[in-house]
Amino acid sequence: MSFPTSDDELLLLHNSRCSKCRASKALLEERGVAFSERFYLDEPLSKEELEELATRLGKPATEWVRRKEDAFAVAGLTDDSNADAILDAMAAHPILVERPILVRGQRAVIGRPPEDILDLL
Repeated sequence: MSFPTSDDELLLLHNSRCSKCRASKALLEERGVAFSERFYLDEPLSKEELEELATRLGKPATEWVRRKEDAFAVAGLTDDSNADAILDAMAAHPILVERPILVRGQRAVIGRPPEDILDLL
């Protein structure tokens, strides 16, 4: 599944076991917004997709990596790791990707808090 290419397309990257993800999905559904879903733990993002996501978010990977996950240390990451190393680790350990993320056209936003996704609507 590729990322949206127009503002008419929305893609929610999420983990159904995450309460913030479920809340974000509910916000979209309550508003009758059509969107696609990608369960990124089941269908991990490639490094190229993660690079594209960083561009759409307007943030380097250092700002949206989940540092408290065990996989952070397992991947050999530290607080001083650069964005390239973090992207490699996120591709290998998708649990490191902050969630949820809503992608619309060429933009994306992290749903923390979930209401932040409404900025793209």
